[in-house]
Amino acid sequence: MGVETGPVLTADETNDASPQPRARRSARGLRNLASLQTELIVPYIILTILIAMVGTYVITRLVTSSIRERFDNQIFGASGVAADSVVRQEQKNLAALRLLVFTDGIAQALAQRNATDLQNRLLPLVLNSHIEAVTAVDAGGQELLTLAYDPAIKQYVSSSGTDFSKVELVTNALRGQADAVGDKFAGLLTTAQGSYLFTSAPVRDANEQIVGALLIGTRLSTLVSDLQTQSFAQGIVVLDRQGKLSATTLAEPEAGYAVLELTNGIVPTTTQDLQLYGRSYQIAYTPLIIRQQTIGTLGVVLASNFLVNTEATSRDTFSLIFAVVTVAVVVLGYILSRSIARPILRLRALSQAVAAGDLNQETRLSRSDEIGELAVAFDAMTQHLRERTAEAARLYAETVQRNKELADINVRLQSAQQQLIQSEKLAAVGQLTAGIVHDVKNPLTVIKGLAESLQEETGFDAGTQKDLSLICESATKANQIVGDLLKFSRQSTPEMQYQDFKATVEASLRITGYLARKANVQVITDLPQQSVPATYDAQQIEQVLINLIQNAIQAMPQGGTLRVSLSQAGEAIALAIQDTGIGIPPENLHRIFDPFFTTKPEGEGTGLGLSVSYGIITHHRGRIDVESVVGQGTTFTILLPTHQPGVTV
Repeated sequence: MGVETGPVLTADETNDASPQPRARRSARGLRNLASLQTELIVPYIILTILIAMVGTYVITRLVTSSIRERFDNQIFGASGVAADSVVRQEQKNLAALRLLVFTDGIAQALAQRNATDLQNRLLPLVLNSHIEAVTAVDAGGQELLTLAYDPAIKQYVSSSGTDFSKVELVTNALRGQADAVGDKFAGLLTTAQGSYLFTSAPVRDANEQIVGALLIGTRLSTLVSDLQTQSFAQGIVVLDRQGKLSATTLAEPEAGYAVLELTNGIVPTTTQDLQLYGRSYQIAYTPLIIRQQTIGTLGVVLASNFLVNTEATSRDTFSLIFAVVTVAVVVLGYILSRSIARPILRLRALSQAVAAGDLNQETRLSRSDEIGELAVAFDAMTQHLRERTAEAARLYAETVQRNKELADINVRLQSAQQQLIQSEKLAAVGQLTAGIVHDVKNPLTVIKGLAESLQEETGFDAGTQKDLSLICESATKANQIVGDLLKFSRQSTPEMQYQDFKATVEASLRITGYLARKANVQVITDLPQQSVPATYDAQQIEQVLINLIQNAIQAMPQGGTLRVSLSQAGEAIALAIQDTGIGIPPENLHRIFDPFFTTKPEGEGTGLGLSVSYGIITHHRGRIDVESVVGQGTTFTILLPTHQPGVTV
């Protein structure tokens, strides 16, 4: 009974209807799944805890933002203090201005344009009130007197003669205008003595007529120094309405004062980071408002080094924390690679190698989990791929070889077909020409002879003589064409002799040398030093070379370069004639050897030269190749065998 129990249980396990084996399989699967989940999830739980800790620290780090807020409050507070100080200074100027305007004798001195009297009356008041500058202008806006305190010599200096008729501070006062507060006006003004904050007011006589205006000013250099002291700032900047610098307590930066200016003129209250003298600063720009009017921009500069230091400290702290976390991640990553990631990465690398074509790969992994099953499946897959790839490579090699053979056969077939077509064309034209050339040549000779006889007769007028000359020339040209046709139709058998092909090339170049020089064509030759012996008909080959060289020269109407190269390879010689002319259009390349086809202007060619040349080379068992690019030039290459059958060397 005990021996039979084992086999009975094993059989039951394979029975899907039995609930106990299913439970065992489920338990085994859960154990495997739990193992994988443990390997994958536990490290990330640890990382999540670390990230949560870091996040907690980051949230606490936000508290440091209050430092920035306090700094912003400080700089805006300093800006407000500076602006209030400017307003108070303007009010002091306004109070002193009222005193001077209503001083006895000022209006009368202005009306009389008496600068001496004005100075005598104003100077004591200016000294007592500690006014830095006062300017008196007449009703026309002309400066009568300016008393300005010069800190360098510690006394007042006077000046006159400046035209203030276009200065808004003066024109508004002289016109009796009034702003939202009254008939006084304030603004920034640059004079010969420097930049000032001026307050202006009209001066009226006993009849309430405006006889001039007085301006009281505070030197901006003095004003910004006081503002810096009152606001506890590192610097004060005063800009005019256009955003240009009027005064500052800062030394000139390396980049110039332009870094402090505003390109857009007056802007709302704003802050801006600056780099001055190698240190970090912030500047707060505030509109400078006096008497409810914006006359410029006031800037207050504070050092922000402590912010940078605080942020640097925080950065160091963060760096340390993240360094610790990184070490922890590296350690955990190492452990993860040892348990799961490492075999997966190996499988990935093997998959990439297989995808790249290297099928000789094996996982060599022995595991009892899903990764082991994947490795076994991968090895089986690569084995099948190797077998199928080998078979495909064999079939592909056979296909390639057959394609090459077919391509070679096709090329030879096409070449033979083209030669056959060309030969048929030449034979057809030859037969046609041979049949009619004699019948045409005799009448042309008669026409030419009669015309020449009539030319010898006297009694014809000049017009008739000219017509007879034209008949002779036309008959001569027609006779020449018929002669070319006769020569083309005969295609005489070449007289083969073993001789120097190089000498024939040089003779052809000498014959065409005059044509080349006349056409401004430079001839460059690349000929071997030694002779090039071959079996050929020198007269016919010379005819071919002269024709090709003439065509090349005619293809370069503006001059150019003609290159003639001769080389020998084994049992064949190659002669290349290359020009830099106008080239041959692609649609004409397959027609250039056809009889009577020409691209030359009417009357300059018969279209037989290349056809005759083609026939001569064919009779020599050679061939002519042509390559051409429109606008760059054409190259004719003649290939001839060095030995002809039936000719004894």
